[in-house]
Amino acid sequence: MFRNHLADNRGMLFIHDVEEPLAYWMKNTLIALDIFYFDSNRRLVSVSKRTPPCALGDDCPPYRSDGPALYVLELNAGAADRLHVKKGDRLTFAPDIPSAPSPRP
Repeated sequence: MFRNHLADNRGMLFIHDVEEPLAYWMKNTLIALDIFYFDSNRRLVSVSKRTPPCALGDDCPPYRSDGPALYVLELNAGAADRLHVKKGDRLTFAPDIPSAPSPRP
């Protein structure tokens, strides 16, 4: 939220505690993004392409995954087309990113 720039080849990765259908919104987001939803096997479930900024506060629309997801990756709008992604593509993590959420005590 409140970002007015995301550097090329950079993104934001969100790791959820539970794999389930997810919905993200663009509340207070100032730039268009592609939102990638991945399941627990890191397979692409769906992409919301060129998701527009929203200044409507709690009235911003949700962008839902097409199925259960555990990981969400946000990249600059247009990245999905440049990368030619398709459903089922696999997300590969760098060694310092956990492959699954840590269990809660």
